[in-house]
Amino acid sequence: MIAALIVLAVVGALAWFTYERSQRKTHAVPAGHRPEVTLPHEEEWELYHNALSLCSKKSRLCLAELGVSYKSHPIDLIETGSYENLSRRFLGVNPGGTVPVLVHDGNPIYESHEQIRYAADHAPEDAAPLVPDDPALAAEMQQWIDRSSLYGDDPLAAAHESAGNTVPGLTAPLFAAMIEEIPRMRILEGLLFHRYRQRPLLFLGMKQVGIAKLHKGPAAKIIGRCLGHMHEHLDALEEQLAKTGGPWILGDAFSLADVSWAVVLERLREADSLHVFIGPDSRPHVTAYWHRWRARPSYQAAITDHGHPIMERGLERIRRAKQADPALRATLEEIPTR
Repeated sequence: MIAALIVLAVVGALAWFTYERSQRKTHAVPAGHRPEVTLPHEEEWELYHNALSLCSKKSRLCLAELGVSYKSHPIDLIETGSYENLSRRFLGVNPGGTVPVLVHDGNPIYESHEQIRYAADHAPEDAAPLVPDDPALAAEMQQWIDRSSLYGDDPLAAAHESAGNTVPGLTAPLFAAMIEEIPRMRILEGLLFHRYRQRPLLFLGMKQVGIAKLHKGPAAKIIGRCLGHMHEHLDALEEQLAKTGGPWILGDAFSLADVSWAVVLERLREADSLHVFIGPDSRPHVTAYWHRWRARPSYQAAITDHGHPIMERGLERIRRAKQADPALRATLEEIPTR
């Protein structure tokens, strides 16, 4: 009898998995506007986004700067509670399983660096211009967007190319601190349905190790490498702001480059590492730039108003762990000597 029940349970689990797998097909999607795809929608602009997601912050910040109102669709990632991004409903919006997705008149725009350019080009006429008319300035703006953006399924492999690609490594402490609250069974769902299975494996590893032992594993080398690359990227930003005289990356012209860089600095704040890179005695131009950013109404609307309690508790765990262990603090804040 027991053997028969076990067989039935196994058969049932396999049947469930086979069905769910057929309904939750994931694959990469091309970046940019997809006019051939029409999604159910209620408003002209809609945004599927997550509180923690760096790229979601960028799109929200851009829409706030443009004064574009939108229907909000918050989507959980495993870091904020569950793999809602792998649900049947969301995969119908983005088969890639990533956020954000900007929807305009039912047509999706994928990847945040494409979304901010599209939104700036299609915003109401009275919206603040975020793309310079001067082609040379517009090209320079794009270079700074590229240097701040997060690209690809494995951004750490190209951390030297952009500040955005260093962010996952520097966010490792926050991930480890947040994932403490997430049951292992929820993380395991990612092994069944996530397109990039290294990600749930990484989170399972972090769940096992925890924030307190992060400096004793392979993550320490990744963090050290990303610390070095982020210093290089912020040195470049400091030099640019000094050269133009500010207050923004292109000088007087506030642009999408500023939108893209603001979220990088915000992520460093969230991971309790911003003080490692800026302060009264280091990178004064970037420091002043950051303070100007935080004073803008768009920062409140796009960042502060979209906080998440798991993120705040994770930040507090990082601070406590670093205070308790100087070796952990050194790993998270100092470039390792060779």
